[in-house]
Amino acid sequence: MNGRPISGASAHARKRGRRRGANTLFAAASGATLLLVTACGGGSDSGDGDGGKGKADDNKPSQAVVTIAPKDGADAVATSGALKISAAKGKLSEVTVKDPKGKTVPGKIVAGGAKWTPERHLAAGTKYKVHAIAKDSEGRTSAKDSAFTTLVPKNTFVGQFNPEDGTKVGVGMPFSVNFSRGITSPDAVEKAIEIKTDPSVPVEGHWFGNDRLDFRPEKYWKPGTKVTVKMNLDGVEGRPGVYGKQAKTITFEIGRSQVSTVDVKTKKMTVVRDGKVLKKIPVTTGKPGYETWNGQMVISERLKVTRMNGETVGYGGEYDIKDVPHAQRLSTSGTFIHGNYWGGGAFGNYNASHGCIGLRDVRGGYDKKVPSAWFFNHSMVGDVVVVKNSNDKIIAPDNGYSGWNMSWEKWKA
Repeated sequence: MNGRPISGASAHARKRGRRRGANTLFAAASGATLLLVTACGGGSDSGDGDGGKGKADDNKPSQAVVTIAPKDGADAVATSGALKISAAKGKLSEVTVKDPKGKTVPGKIVAGGAKWTPERHLAAGTKYKVHAIAKDSEGRTSAKDSAFTTLVPKNTFVGQFNPEDGTKVGVGMPFSVNFSRGITSPDAVEKAIEIKTDPSVPVEGHWFGNDRLDFRPEKYWKPGTKVTVKMNLDGVEGRPGVYGKQAKTITFEIGRSQVSTVDVKTKKMTVVRDGKVLKKIPVTTGKPGYETWNGQMVISERLKVTRMNGETVGYGGEYDIKDVPHAQRLSTSGTFIHGNYWGGGAFGNYNASHGCIGLRDVRGGYDKKVPSAWFFNHSMVGDVVVVKNSNDKIIAPDNGYSGWNMSWEKWKA
């Protein structure tokens, strides 16, 4: 019997020990759990807090504000001066302005990122889409999109140009544009005509009056030069309320060099091709009172046969020849270098014309061996003819393509 209580007490003690052990294990496990939770929570709240603050900043909207003028959906927008893009509380990082064909309007970000300006005018009657992005001081971006349509002009002008696209011309040929309306904003119009050459050479424009603009290099073109002209006149306001409507690219090539010099005293013309004398030809020039202009002239038109009437150049009925062969125009006022079948023995001996340069020919111009036919067949538009030792003055620069008689300084001015 004495052994039972002892056994009972031992059993009870063992039970109580198991309960204490379980409670201790539970408390330890709970402590571990609490420690784990505390450790996880402490990871987000501990330290200096930069990580959390940075993430919060990343989610903040950009402070940069993009402004686009004209407003979205605007119509009848001016082609110059109306498009303005700016950024406040930040800097512009990207600006794209495109027309319906996807062609991008050239422009640049200026004023340290505060503004974007187009490099040229916009086309008329065209819808443009604008996409602009700016960044604030923290590098966060803000974007804005807009669209607008430019005005449709009621009054327009065009430029008739020479030489034609795809032609080959002589070294003296300028690129000349005659406008259908007088231009009162010459800088805007001239800026809209872009000329590039291969090989590269500086080309400058010069206005003759308000309706003609010629472009040329300082000296005659180098043979083989390729010239590309972009006439971006569409949308240019040439005069108040009058807009250009051309967007055209013209290319032409400079052929071999040919400069022919007419000496009025010796009555001979020396034809020089690429620096070498090709031929010397007897000529007749303007008789006293009708002297031929001095100076550099350029062949601008070639006619196998034409009519020459004194009344068209202010000489009344002094002559009317219906079949002048091998005629090549040198001036707007009516100076030609042409075939002459009625001159008799004048060629190389005396001057008998009314200001033109005559070369011996036959009526009908059928003989290819006569000097006039030879010269005609060896010439092209843009070739240079220089007249010297005449008693007349130098031809005016705007009379034909005679701008080579101006110094480079005056031409640029």
